[in-house]
Amino acid sequence: MADDTDAFRRYLRAKRTVDDRALDRRLVGILRERLADRAAASAGPLRVLEVGAGIGTMVARLIDREVLPPGETRYVAVDRDAEALAGVGPYLREWATDREGPVSVETADGDALVVETDARTVRVEPVAADAVAYAGERPGEWDALIGMALLDVLDLDGLDALLDALGPGGTYYFPITFDGATRFRPAHPDDRAIERLYHRHMDEKPDGDSRAGGAALSRLREADGSTLLGVAGSDWVVRPADGETGYPADEAFFVRHILDTVEQAVGEVIAVGGDGSLSAADLDAWLSERRRRADAAELVYLTHQLDLLGRVDGDA
Repeated sequence: MADDTDAFRRYLRAKRTVDDRALDRRLVGILRERLADRAAASAGPLRVLEVGAGIGTMVARLIDREVLPPGETRYVAVDRDAEALAGVGPYLREWATDREGPVSVETADGDALVVETDARTVRVEPVAADAVAYAGERPGEWDALIGMALLDVLDLDGLDALLDALGPGGTYYFPITFDGATRFRPAHPDDRAIERLYHRHMDEKPDGDSRAGGAALSRLREADGSTLLGVAGSDWVVRPADGETGYPADEAFFVRHILDTVEQAVGEVIAVGGDGSLSAADLDAWLSERRRRADAAELVYLTHQLDLLGRVDGDA
């Protein structure tokens, strides 16, 4: 179990650089402006709720990109995976050590951490809880709600509770929402069958949806009491670095983790009958070829995703 937890935390760390490239910069800019305006109009700290926070890569990113405004922010990081959430402190301390510029991470009361830079003080409060339940118990409490790679594993009926957690004029941001495309290059004859069964596994999981991006876009466009401000693509593109002998940062591990995930998901679908298009032996052969390519830094991995940004109606 410890090995699985360590591997998943490493995957989340490795994913940081992949997400950094993928996130739409225009929407990040709008989020930055809205949070600055909100902070200027507020007497107390900016209140941010992140659901599905993992090990805390988003709060580090928001500080790095100066999306969180100068001054004080209360940042509550909710995740139902307590073991992943226990990685917030170690990750933020590692990030602070590697970061250019003055930054400190100190333990506060309970599990809270205080991240301080020359212009920002961010109190990070990890909370192990169900996101929808936590948000539903705190209506109107937050200035901003963030859920990265969340809506493809969340029953969209829970969106109302999430949006209701925002105060009037509050901002929601749902980046990296999977939307129905998984690709590997170079092409392989079994790619389409693999993709079909992989997405079927997503669809058959509780609250899963392989086309969550489009479904969430429709729900948010039609939602009463809120306004969609922007939508943009945020595709993952993982490939060997130009002029280098391998993948950037720890993205070789990221790619191997994705292949392990495909192996488990597609293997489960085949085990219960599949659709006749792919056998267990076919899957093994595909994985062997893909892993060989990954080890040689020749495999390219792509997915299609959406970033969604909006506001709830009313004035702060």
